[in-house]
Formats: sequence, C-alpha cells, structure tokens
Amino acid sequence: MGGSGEKRVKGFQGKRGVPKGCLAIKVGQGEDQQRFVVPVIYFNHPLFMQLLKEAEEEYGFDQKGTITIPCHVEHFRNVRGIIDTENSLLHHNHARCFGF
Repeated sequence: MGGSGEKRVKGFQGKRGVPKGCLAIKVGQGEDQQRFVVPVIYFNHPLFMQLLKEAEEEYGFDQKGTITIPCHVEHFRNVRGIIDTENSLLHHNHARCFGF
C-alpha cells in the first residue's frame, strides 16, 4: 500500500474514500465549509440543481477543483434529507410494483 497512510477499501476510489457513483463537494461559505459525499443521482434532482445554479452565480461556471455550494450547511442538510426521503419513497414504491 505504500507509506502514504492511504487505505484502499473495496468499492471506494481516490484519496479520501469516495465510493463509485458519488462525488465529494464542499458546502458553505468562507471558513465555514464542510465536505460532503453525495450520489451523482443528486445532480438530476431539481433542489440540487438549484444549489448548483447558485454556485454558478457565485463562482462562475468554470469552478476549479471540488464543486463548492455556497449555502449554509444546515440548508444543504435539509435539501439532502428531502432528496434522500424522496429517493427512499420512490425505491419503496417501485419495489411494491415488482412484488418485493
């Protein structure tokens, strides 16, 4: 593994353990930023698209490095909760359609 201290976990990529199908983003402004790992499917959700639009307005379309969402961390957590709840309900409803 080398001397970098990096551990490889099956299904994870990169230096900081980002699972396949996910992307690390930064949320917050100035010194008050936190790192989140979100599924790429979030990028298709209208609420997340609005956050990306706000990021574009704040930083421009050509951000370098990690995508930064310029909203309060607590607001992002609320949006993430809504998206997760909707995805859970959608998955549950589809499972019933197929008899699972």
